[in-house]
Amino acid sequence: MGDNASLVQALKKAGQTIATCESLTAGLLAATIAEVPGASAVLRGGLITYATELKHDLAGVPAEVLEAVGPVSPECAEAMALGARRACGADWAVSLTGVAGPDPQDGHPVGEVWCGIASADGVRSTRLGAGGLLAGARDEIRRESVREAICLLVAAIEASGTKSAGESLG
Repeated sequence: MGDNASLVQALKKAGQTIATCESLTAGLLAATIAEVPGASAVLRGGLITYATELKHDLAGVPAEVLEAVGPVSPECAEAMALGARRACGADWAVSLTGVAGPDPQDGHPVGEVWCGIASADGVRSTRLGAGGLLAGARDEIRRESVREAICLLVAAIEASGTKSAGESLG
């Protein structure tokens, strides 16, 4: 449970779709979902907002959020997920923002990664990793971010039941 095939299967079972908004993973999450045969039935698309200003320009993250708390924050992760859900017309959206390394960024340590998940039920964010940090080299942090985001999504979709796509965010 928690792999990309489980995610596609859970979405198909629920009759729902997914979109992504990615910073540090630069499209790796969407590509991982797309590896599953039949993913086109559930994967709407995604935004790659690697540059901070694109989080605002493409995903609609409020400038105030970026100025006040920065791109590596739960608030930014939530706004990114909401923006991807809206832009792609998906039932679910997931975002990843953080520091893959090799150096810390704006006071945030390597391995600090936030995942946002938006659905008809609302939006939430989770700091990934044991103890709030992912360990390893840059590529390992990026891959583990994708793996953990998929696990969170599968759990959220399965817990949500079959809420209709037409319901609005709370």
